[in-house]
Amino acid sequence: MNDILRRLNELRELSWENAVNLIDILLVAYLLYRVLKMIRSTRAWRIVVGIGVFVLALFLSRYLQLRTLNWILDKATLLAPVALVILLLPELRQALESFARFGLLPERLAGESRVAAHTVEEIVASVAEMSAQRVGAILVVERGTLLNDIAENGVCLDAKVSAPLIGSIFYEGNPLHDGAVLIRGDSIVAAACRLPLSENRALDPTVHMRHRAGVGISEQSDSVAIMVSEERGTISVAIDGQLRKLRDHLELREVLNGEIRGVTQDGERIRRRRREKVGGRS
Repeated sequence: MNDILRRLNELRELSWENAVNLIDILLVAYLLYRVLKMIRSTRAWRIVVGIGVFVLALFLSRYLQLRTLNWILDKATLLAPVALVILLLPELRQALESFARFGLLPERLAGESRVAAHTVEEIVASVAEMSAQRVGAILVVERGTLLNDIAENGVCLDAKVSAPLIGSIFYEGNPLHDGAVLIRGDSIVAAACRLPLSENRALDPTVHMRHRAGVGISEQSDSVAIMVSEERGTISVAIDGQLRKLRDHLELREVLNGEIRGVTQDGERIRRRRREKVGGRS
């Protein structure tokens, strides 16, 4: 403890070495903060708590001279790197994808999806109609991350986006209505797609499976999920793991133009803001 306090006091001296050490400490602290914020209220948080209990048991067994238990726990640490990769695979993929979200990669390299203005209008028109008729629906619009695995578990369509087509897909008598529609660029890639459900415990308990699926796919990719409630006819979007309820289809148009096309309501280009995935909001 005294050594730590001595080193902290040394940082008060003005020197190049101390400046580098201070920057190093701040970067590590920021990295830990972002990691803890990212995994808060998720399955990964319980894994981190379990790792803490394991480390505590390891030190206690060594301190109390429980040799057999300490030997078992010590040998188990050899498998720790592989176990962490397996247990935290979704979170690790999310962290790697965040490099593109921070703007460290150009849009071409990040694989940005190009969506035309008329495609946004078709989506908005279909959502507005389904909201008025209280037809449950979920649409996933790709951005940088290609969701080929999601497309493969659905029914391939490869059709141009249009409001009548989207409305007919989610018509109750259509066998494709039970699932998500995946949109890439100006095309509907697939329908009846199964999405991963969010395990975020911060979500409102009243949030139904359709909305949890939308949050789940937005947690694992940078896509924009649009949900229409069958009970209330409300419109919601899920972006970067955050669930947001919209006032109407006009607000949906603003969100899609800003998040997907990168333009304001007046048509000016803006720099897309990519946020770290945190707990959902209702």
